[in-house]
Amino acid sequence: MAVSLSVDYIKDFIRPHEWAAMQPLVTAAHRQLHDGTGAGSDFLGWLTWPADYDREEVARIKAAAARIRDTADVLVVIGIGGSYLGARAVIEFLRSPLYNSLRAGGPEIYFAGNSLSADALSEVLALCEGKRVCLNVISKSGTTTEPAIAFRVLRAYLEKTVGREEAARRIFVTTDRSRGTLKQLADREGYETFVVPDNIGGRYSVLTPVGLLPIAAAGCDIDALLAGAAQAMQALQEPDLTKNDCYRYAAARNILLRKGRAVELMAAYEPRWAMMSEWWKQLYGESEGKDGKGLFPASVIFSTDLHSLGQFVQDGTNLLFETAVLLGPAQREITVAPDADNGDGLNFLAGKTLSEINRKAFQGTVLAHADGGTPTLVLSVDRVCEQELGYLIYFFEKACAVSGYMLGVNPFDQPGVEGYKKNMFALLGKPGYEDRRAALEQRL
Repeated sequence: MAVSLSVDYIKDFIRPHEWAAMQPLVTAAHRQLHDGTGAGSDFLGWLTWPADYDREEVARIKAAAARIRDTADVLVVIGIGGSYLGARAVIEFLRSPLYNSLRAGGPEIYFAGNSLSADALSEVLALCEGKRVCLNVISKSGTTTEPAIAFRVLRAYLEKTVGREEAARRIFVTTDRSRGTLKQLADREGYETFVVPDNIGGRYSVLTPVGLLPIAAAGCDIDALLAGAAQAMQALQEPDLTKNDCYRYAAARNILLRKGRAVELMAAYEPRWAMMSEWWKQLYGESEGKDGKGLFPASVIFSTDLHSLGQFVQDGTNLLFETAVLLGPAQREITVAPDADNGDGLNFLAGKTLSEINRKAFQGTVLAHADGGTPTLVLSVDRVCEQELGYLIYFFEKACAVSGYMLGVNPFDQPGVEGYKKNMFALLGKPGYEDRRAALEQRL
């Protein structure tokens, strides 16, 4: 196992005494987290989940995933936020962003219920036509607008095409253990159900049944994913900053924020990391962005975005720092061949692999950005595999919790999310929102 953090490229931006000044804050945050005395302590189930998870339920998940792989051409995963981002990120990282096109075994996997777009949902329905379809709907309550609408539409489609009885065998529900609209429907219709843990919030839930069923349906090894997280749980217990890269990452973020760096830009040099950045953005944005505080999480894929945003990162306003994610060897390597004409002038690269060239692009970029005033933290992951990814997921989750406590916020709630919902319900005419509707319409 080799997930490591390098601070070599921020030495000119963070002085030794600043690290020392962070240690008491890190120690206090560590104690709040492990003693359960911090804000949001009702949602700390993820902290020991890699050791405490229900083995019997995971066995049922693997059995359900095997049935889906054997009987379905398409699996549609219905959910929003933490109910879909983690699963999609893991699948695209471990398999490929082009997973559905490569057809490497198992069903095509599509995600619905994460927007209110009629076109997007219509396209998913079109992709289901003439194929054997399974659904995995993920919602603790069953009443969240976006996934509830998508499930209503897709459930009706499935019942129309295969009948209600067969549809019941093809619908898998991940929801509350005993309460809620979706749980009641699942019990009435006979859908197989899996549990959204009460003490784990959505953005921390990728390693629970919320993420594990679609991940397993894609053919990923969820035992190894959980084992990697368990290894991180054991390895990242030391509060000493010099011995814990997870806490060093949390401390560096807080130091740089205090120095006016308001944006953390996650930069990866492999396209397969793009959805992991989306998962990371929800984790940190929703956990820290409150009470007028927090870093704004943004992301790029290099070298692609060096040709679009690189100019700003290099020479623009010094409002950001980078966290670069470096991945291990390519799974399928390409070596540049010589060309007799050398019309493109690239024969000096002949014999070099794309991975070598990509690494030099990173090295050139990180040095140029440092010269331009942008510091870079570097997270290195030796292998693209389930165990390393499980470790990294836990690393980010724990760093987020500690960083939030250092910032002085509750990293486990999201009070601001409800604002748009209340306005939307009022404008759509939901009963009970009449006064709000009138006030909003006067403003539009």
